[in-house]
Formats: sequence, C-alpha cells, structure tokens
Amino acid sequence: MGHGGNVIDELVTDHREVEQIFSRIEGLPPGEKDRKIYADQATMGLVRHSVAEEEYLYPAVREHLAGGDALADKEIDDHSKAEQIMKDLEGCDADDPEFDRLIGMLMDEIRSHVADEEENLFPQLRAACSADTLDALGDKVRQAKKMAPTRPHPSAPDKPPANKLLAPGAGLVDRMRDALTGRGKKA
Repeated sequence: MGHGGNVIDELVTDHREVEQIFSRIEGLPPGEKDRKIYADQATMGLVRHSVAEEEYLYPAVREHLAGGDALADKEIDDHSKAEQIMKDLEGCDADDPEFDRLIGMLMDEIRSHVADEEENLFPQLRAACSADTLDALGDKVRQAKKMAPTRPHPSAPDKPPANKLLAPGAGLVDRMRDALTGRGKKA
C-alpha cells in the first residue's frame, strides 16, 4: 500500500497494513514460529503509528475539535493499553501459551481503536480542518514515523513536548537493536 496524502489517508493505510499482518497471524496454526515474526512486525508498525499520532494527530484533535481534549485523552488511553500488551507480548515466543492470549487481546484492542478512529474521530477531523491542514499533518506524521521507536516503551511520555524530544533517541536505539537481532524478519 502506498503512503502519502493527508493525515487521514496516511493513518488509514497504516490501519490496513496492520490488519493484513493480523490476518497472516490468524492464518497460521498456534505455535508456528512465523506468528512471532508477524507479531513483531505488527508491533513495530503500531508503535511508530502510535508515536506519530501522539506527536501530531492528538494535538490537532485538541486544537480543532469540540471536546478535543477528552477525545485525545481517550485515544492515548487506548494506546497505553495496547502498548502494555505489546510489551508483555515481546517476551513470548510463538509456542508460549501466553502468546495466543496476548496476541488475541492486542488484535481486539487495535481493531476496536481503529474502528473508533475511522468511524468517529477521522470524520470529525476532516470536517473541522482544511485540506491544507490535513496535508501538513500527513507530512508531519510520515516524518515522525521515520524517527519513532519500534518497540513498546509503556513508561515513555505520550504528550508533547516530552514525547517529541525523547522519541527520536529511543527510535534510534530500537532500530539499531532490530538491525542487530533481525527482529521482524524471517530467517
């Protein structure tokens, strides 16, 4: 899938990509080692996506939408739940009985979050913001994902300015660790 365009198109593309990975996981039998590889790929994408939303989307929600603070806080709370599940999942191999429970929880949490964003938040944002604003946010989100962490950091700040200051450093360390370990890649 191609990335680009306004912030909503960018984030919906991310949503479809993670759903494809979830479908691959569901298509494999329990204990199959590739389920862990796909879980790592999903986590890598989800963490980058979440960090970018927390840096740029949710501040825009706070600024442009009536009741934006409450909406943004709810979305950040959803992220926190998913991030803790991903952190717990990080320590499980595909044949660990806990893996199936955690990946199921993660899929449920993410699917619920995606549905809420796409059915409620994104239409409100599209109605409240100009095309230029949405395009500029799309550019910022794409840039943020390039520098964002790839591993869950549940205790990291999730609101500006602290998250914008710390995420690139954590992202660099995560990408180095991923490169050294081959995380998210088939052997």
